[in-house]
Amino acid sequence: MKKKMGDTRKRLVGAFIIISLMVFGLIIRIGYLQIIEGQAYKKQALDQWAKDIVVKANRGTIYDRNGKKLATNIKAYTISASPGKIDKPGEISERLAPILEMDESEVYKKITTKGNFIKIKQWVNEETMEKVRAEEIDGIFISEVTKRYYPFGNLASYVLGFTNIDNKGLYGIERNYDKYLIGTQGRLIKNSDAFGRQIPYENEKVFEAEPGANLVLTLDEVVQGFAEDAAEKVLNEYSAKKASVIVMDPNTGDILAMTSKPDYNPNTPREPISEYIKKKWEGLSSDELTKEWNKLWKPFPINDVYEPGSPFKLLTAAIALEENLVKVNTKFQADKGYIKVGNSRPIKCWRYYDPHGEQTVAEGVQNSCNVVLVQIGLKIGQEKMDNYIRAFGFGEKTNIDIIGEELGLVTSAQNMRDIRLANISFGQGIGVTQIQLINSIATLINGGNLMEPRFVKQIIDEEGNALKEFKPKVKRKVLSKDTSDKMRYIMETVVTEGGGKNAYIPGYRVGGKTGTAQKIINGRYSDDKYIMSFVAAAPMDNPQLITLVVVDEPIGDNLFASTVAIPPAKEVLEKSLRYLKIPPSPTDGE
Repeated sequence: MKKKMGDTRKRLVGAFIIISLMVFGLIIRIGYLQIIEGQAYKKQALDQWAKDIVVKANRGTIYDRNGKKLATNIKAYTISASPGKIDKPGEISERLAPILEMDESEVYKKITTKGNFIKIKQWVNEETMEKVRAEEIDGIFISEVTKRYYPFGNLASYVLGFTNIDNKGLYGIERNYDKYLIGTQGRLIKNSDAFGRQIPYENEKVFEAEPGANLVLTLDEVVQGFAEDAAEKVLNEYSAKKASVIVMDPNTGDILAMTSKPDYNPNTPREPISEYIKKKWEGLSSDELTKEWNKLWKPFPINDVYEPGSPFKLLTAAIALEENLVKVNTKFQADKGYIKVGNSRPIKCWRYYDPHGEQTVAEGVQNSCNVVLVQIGLKIGQEKMDNYIRAFGFGEKTNIDIIGEELGLVTSAQNMRDIRLANISFGQGIGVTQIQLINSIATLINGGNLMEPRFVKQIIDEEGNALKEFKPKVKRKVLSKDTSDKMRYIMETVVTEGGGKNAYIPGYRVGGKTGTAQKIINGRYSDDKYIMSFVAAAPMDNPQLITLVVVDEPIGDNLFASTVAIPPAKEVLEKSLRYLKIPPSPTDGE
């Protein structure tokens, strides 16, 4: 009996020890979970029943100089899914695909993807949203979002640029000023039960989104429209590769218009805007298509480098006048129709078959005579030519507020042999961008100041209060007022007496210069591919506008800059002068 009692006691003691050890272990484990791992598990629990929803900020509006909206936001909707809550995904994808205009397999793939919340399609319109809502599908959610919208379509697309699906700027002003436009995202933190239903009143927090700042541009929507129409017309008339127009205030550097054709619609930047581009893109691989998109999105006036040709003759004449190497009436002989520099091949005038003969500096520019300009260039010399080329802003960025500006190609003085100097004097052997060229010629007529061209005047808040001002900026003084006065006179005589007569506008004193530059193809000057241009300004007694038209590879017979580039330049200039109510300045004859 005693033995049985002893065995029972041993078993009870053993069981007590085991249970005590288990309880002690459990206490240690609970303590470890609560004290050591408590915060981590608390976070996991919060993640399960708390939802942190990003509230996107409205992107700032972009206005033209007169307050017209060039880029704004519109209401749109995003269709999303919670895959774990969707029964019969095959049936659901079959119902949704035609409404969302998506492939059924693509919808199925998205609604069966692992994850709590999957975006099916973004930026659907209200009509589509209502159709989805009418289906009453569990696990399908509709949220209201804002979409970037450009009310004027492809107007000023190269200036404005566009945004990506998350409303972040990718090109143009949208990219350069993204940090001002994008705003600050908000957050909505709310709790839900195990079934995803919101728990009312419990720990909900709202952090309001702050909208982005607004931009006021120097662009004028009406002048931009004039430029767009003219560029489109000349592009189609001559089946050109590209055509561009820039309109600037020469006194401030303000860009009133800049366009290049063909272009794109920033609302749908990956969709071809013309039948020509549509056919060109057919059958391309995704990589090839991406390259085509990137080429299309780059603005021709600031990204492409080309030889300017005859408009550069204005700068050569200005340098010689500034250095007192010549006067307006200094005479040069051009009776042979060509000139030899060292042992190089003869440099011909375009009218070599009927030489101009003796000419003054003004007449040499009027007649666009290479022979006269080469002689002037040789007088200037390599070092001074190099100094002035750089002073006029070639070989450096103008700091125009669009990304991707090119520097151009400039030969240094030590590498500039006489023949290169001769070629540069009439616009060959130097690579420039259109924005560099128009900005340098603006210097000739505004009193000699090289301005910094700009697109943005102000950054403002929702009430219109200025947060930041951008004032006109003089980069440096290049010419004296006296030289500037003489160049205005010379440019005006090009229209009244020289090759720019087609640019005459009744009631206004107009100055300008044509240009026909051979393109370099495979390292050689082409015999049938040209860039034709015309730069024009008015009124020449007090210039308020300057415009540059460039037509790349026009096709046709008997092509001349006077017939290809002058008409669109004249059209834009005349319409802009009258629209802006710039007072007429009749000539003595008028």
